[in-house]
Amino acid sequence: MDTNKIFYKTLFKGLFSDACEIKFWDGETEKYGQGDSKFKIIFNEPISKADIIRDPSMAFGEGYMEGKFDIEGSVEDVIQSLYNNKESFMRNGEKYAKLIKIIPNSIKKSKKDIKFHYDIGNDFYKLWLDKTMTYSCGYFKSPDDTLEQAQKNKVEHILKKLSLKKDITLLDIGCGWGELITTAAKEYGVKALGVTLSEEQFKVVKERIKNEGLEGRVDVILEDYREIKNRTFDRVVSVGMIEHVGKENIPEYFETVNKLLNKGGISLLHCITGVKKGGTNTWINNYIFPGGYVPAVRELVDNIAEQDFYLVDAESLRRHYGRTLEHWAVNFENAMDEVKKIKDEPFIRMWRMYLNACAASFNSGNIDIHQFVFTKDINDEISWTREYMYK
Repeated sequence: MDTNKIFYKTLFKGLFSDACEIKFWDGETEKYGQGDSKFKIIFNEPISKADIIRDPSMAFGEGYMEGKFDIEGSVEDVIQSLYNNKESFMRNGEKYAKLIKIIPNSIKKSKKDIKFHYDIGNDFYKLWLDKTMTYSCGYFKSPDDTLEQAQKNKVEHILKKLSLKKDITLLDIGCGWGELITTAAKEYGVKALGVTLSEEQFKVVKERIKNEGLEGRVDVILEDYREIKNRTFDRVVSVGMIEHVGKENIPEYFETVNKLLNKGGISLLHCITGVKKGGTNTWINNYIFPGGYVPAVRELVDNIAEQDFYLVDAESLRRHYGRTLEHWAVNFENAMDEVKKIKDEPFIRMWRMYLNACAASFNSGNIDIHQFVFTKDINDEISWTREYMYK
């Protein structure tokens, strides 16, 4: 028997938490698990045994991109079935994260990494994001909320947590396409500044500020947040940015927020979190988010305490991100005719795997996402209860 096939048959025994079928490159099909098969994996050619042993995430991620195997059924179901099996290599990937050569995220490297992901084209993101162009976890007040409504809910939820007042100053670190800063100015009358390293996002935000008549109240700058000098703010918010700073720069992030935040000021950090420990997926680091690192909750709380900040609130939005990613994955497939006009097949397969794998990771509890609210020194103006966040 083909030694590759022997290895595969052994690998797939007990790998998934659901019944499934595997069709090998020679046409043989084998079923694993009890009951009806939830999905079928079809190997068009074998993936190197050595590659799988060395780093299964990279091997299978690249294998799917290159068309070495196809999936009948839901890509998300396949990944979630792996994550739901706590003995699978997908649940025990810490040792593979060590394979990544850690390069400190200098300002120059950060700019390069952000350009790699966010500057692949506004036209691409417009095809599957909602009208607000918000590329972060939504907030579903109801399971029936549309993606656009969930994104507006998220911004509203964050702004309430920040206890905004007219004419106070707000800094948004990693402001995306500007939904949060423009909404804060229009609804609360704050003076907002967004900072981004993405030239594509910067151009859109500049145009948006002008079109919405917010010049003089909202501004955006194209630079690293660490480059902001001689300015402080009453509020500092960051949504989905700290995952890009790298493990070694997390203390620097909080040190910088401390310098930028006025006494009594409030900061909100919205970010993906590791359940027990921080980590990096080698395939995602190589193809999607170079330089990325998902910090553990305890790691973030320790750094908050290290700066003598007062932690006011922490909230998990794990299920909300799973739902958000499912919306993105559906939108991506629905826009496929247009996507194919601007992207090639390996890119399309890469992003299909990325969106579905992330949805599965959140839905299975492999990773989480939190909003942390903390203050610089004591702030007794915040409401005594959490009611103000939901009214």
